[in-house]
Amino acid sequence: MIFSRRSYLLPTVILICLTYSLFSSLPPGTKRPHSHAHDNAQQPTSTSASSVGDRIHWTKQSEHHPIEEYIPLPTAVPSAIPKIQYEFPRESWVAGWRRRKRQNAVKKAFQHAWKGYRDNAWLRDELSPLSGRHRETFAGWAATLVDSLDSLVIMGMTKEFEEALEALDRIDFSTTHALQINIFETNIRYLGGFLGAYDLTDGKYPILLKKATEIADMIYGSFDTRNRMPQSRWEWTRSAEGHGIMPGKQTILAELGSLSLEFTRMSQLTKDPKYFDAIQRITDFFEENQGLTKLPGLWPMMVNAQDMEFSDPRFTIGGMADSTYEYLPKEHMLLGAQTDQYRRMYDSFMKALKSRLLFRPMTKDNRDILFAGNVQANVISPSRERLDPQWEHLKCFLGGTVGIGAKVFDRPEELSIARKLADGCIWAYDIMPTGIMPEILHLSACRDPNDCKWDENKWYQDVRHRLAKKSSSENHIKQAESLIETYGLPPGVVDIPDPKYHLRPEAIESVFILYRITGDTKLQDAAWRMFKNIEKMTWTHFAHAAIADVRDLESPQLDYMESFWLAETLKYFYLIFSEPDVVNLDDYVLNTEAHPFRRPSLQS
Repeated sequence: MIFSRRSYLLPTVILICLTYSLFSSLPPGTKRPHSHAHDNAQQPTSTSASSVGDRIHWTKQSEHHPIEEYIPLPTAVPSAIPKIQYEFPRESWVAGWRRRKRQNAVKKAFQHAWKGYRDNAWLRDELSPLSGRHRETFAGWAATLVDSLDSLVIMGMTKEFEEALEALDRIDFSTTHALQINIFETNIRYLGGFLGAYDLTDGKYPILLKKATEIADMIYGSFDTRNRMPQSRWEWTRSAEGHGIMPGKQTILAELGSLSLEFTRMSQLTKDPKYFDAIQRITDFFEENQGLTKLPGLWPMMVNAQDMEFSDPRFTIGGMADSTYEYLPKEHMLLGAQTDQYRRMYDSFMKALKSRLLFRPMTKDNRDILFAGNVQANVISPSRERLDPQWEHLKCFLGGTVGIGAKVFDRPEELSIARKLADGCIWAYDIMPTGIMPEILHLSACRDPNDCKWDENKWYQDVRHRLAKKSSSENHIKQAESLIETYGLPPGVVDIPDPKYHLRPEAIESVFILYRITGDTKLQDAAWRMFKNIEKMTWTHFAHAAIADVRDLESPQLDYMESFWLAETLKYFYLIFSEPDVVNLDDYVLNTEAHPFRRPSLQS
């Protein structure tokens, strides 16, 4: 999910400034102000927009910068890709009974949240789960309804699915009150939602592809720039009225690099090459510059899409970057391995990840787990470059991505890295009083990952270095103990700058993928602990709510429930307790919003 992963809706300027200064990545959906210079290209002779009342309505445009020749989809016969899923043996009666009991509990939670949305926020973007009201967060096009379509199919909620289908004609993608459209979020939630439901139902409902085409054709207008890089926060009314647009000089990496799966699938289904052409130009730009950034192999958090430069010195695989990397092995799968481009890019990424970002934290039980920190590159003095051992919930996608990459690119030695990353997220859940991982935390990194014994003095030192506002005359040990108590820090954690839980899916996503890869039922047990703790803390009369502080067993709840709660989080919990053939990873590739796209077969 860009930041990616996944949502970027953290509301306060204070948090944005804090995360920037501390190099803590902004979470997906954060609405950072963007300043875009406008293209002064000549307007077409007649406007492409229609106006009904005070609303502008989008209609098909005459492009300012049309494509003369589209880059076509690869046409070679799909190549064999190694299997991802474990060969599960036949389960015992007892194991099946326990699995179905857990699965039914997840479905009950989904039904509760869906009813709250259906009764109180139907055809609105999101339910406010405390007040029973609603929010318009993604242009007002019924984000939760569209995002949840394939979840309804997977959970066998046929009546609810058919009711949702009947409502789709009431969604008008030609207009919105929003002045800007977030192309990334619209792509993964709306376009991904329609395509996932269409593929999962074997194309039986043409309205799904019809609505997918409507929204895809609209947001395709954001690519009408001089260099064909999209304006990620699209000023759609300028385009609708015939004015030119330009991409941003400060474009979030994941908002540019996470469009490939959805646009590729559109070209595969419609046979229209324009969608694939649009994202292939981005991919070529990324590959050409991957070895030329300040940290070769990785792309920085922000991209100058207008001048096509990667000059930002900040690097992370978390918020603002995540799904760019997630889509490397997934696009390879969706294209049926007909090109080695994504294999090459993934190889460069993994070399940089392993050498520059991965670290092992100190834990009291000396657990062998891994996390990935952040780096601010220092080209002038690389020796002064330091790893910031920050972890965030959004980064928990990484275990699943590395696991998939290890399988499809035949890199079996990296499966252990994937498992350690997933186990790290499980640990981050288990150590908190609520049993839920916070949004952001900083850890005490081992000096030597191969010889990492618990060192309480080092932990104290790291806590003081991170949190002490000024030198103190008191004993250093007492000062550290006071800070640990004040900030509610479990052993090994040195700071929790954001203690919220936003109903995020990334941890269960990786736990699910590693379970499907390894068949290890300990991962199902971990998922069950996670689910029970989350439901206990987030349940409301109407649905489920984000919580303010995972350190507090009486944490206040927050009046929002993002659509990914139904589209991703509960779906992944349901799938880990499903039979292995339900959304088999050898048949489907899941986008960053957990929407399943049908993979090409060797016979296609």
